[in-house]
Amino acid sequence: MSDKLYDELALERAIKGSFGIDIDMRQVIVFRAPVSHTAEATLFLTSKKQLFLYITAQSKMTFGDVKKLVTKMGLKADIYLPPKNRPLYFDEVGTSKFREVFPGRSHISSDDIMFYKTLATYNPALVLISEVKNGTVCLFDVDSNTSWRPVAKFTYRRIKTS
Repeated sequence: MSDKLYDELALERAIKGSFGIDIDMRQVIVFRAPVSHTAEATLFLTSKKQLFLYITAQSKMTFGDVKKLVTKMGLKADIYLPPKNRPLYFDEVGTSKFREVFPGRSHISSDDIMFYKTLATYNPALVLISEVKNGTVCLFDVDSNTSWRPVAKFTYRRIKTS
């Protein structure tokens, strides 16, 4: 087996271990592209024609950081998948952080915790992508004047059906 096949298999196992999802990778668009000084991203298409982005970093990464990276890469997120066995992870963390700041508040709405959800630790991250904006995927490049440069041309838009 080739190194590429081993890397894809290792990625599938890492996703299953962290998020509890069986993913059958069909096509890798971008593999381990730098998206910050310490983070790498892999963009791939599954056999069900779903586009996923897997981001991992050597340093601490929050939900807000991941949202920013997805936008900078020229992608539009559909679902940010929470860690395995914690479907309400972002709401739980957002509520606890909100209560640290405002301990006396009894009624907490989803609007109240919106900002505090972005402070949740999210490393590794798995994102279901709904669209590739402008048909190009960008990666982090220090030498570029905008710090981002195109790495791949790929057209994708997920059309929701009932």
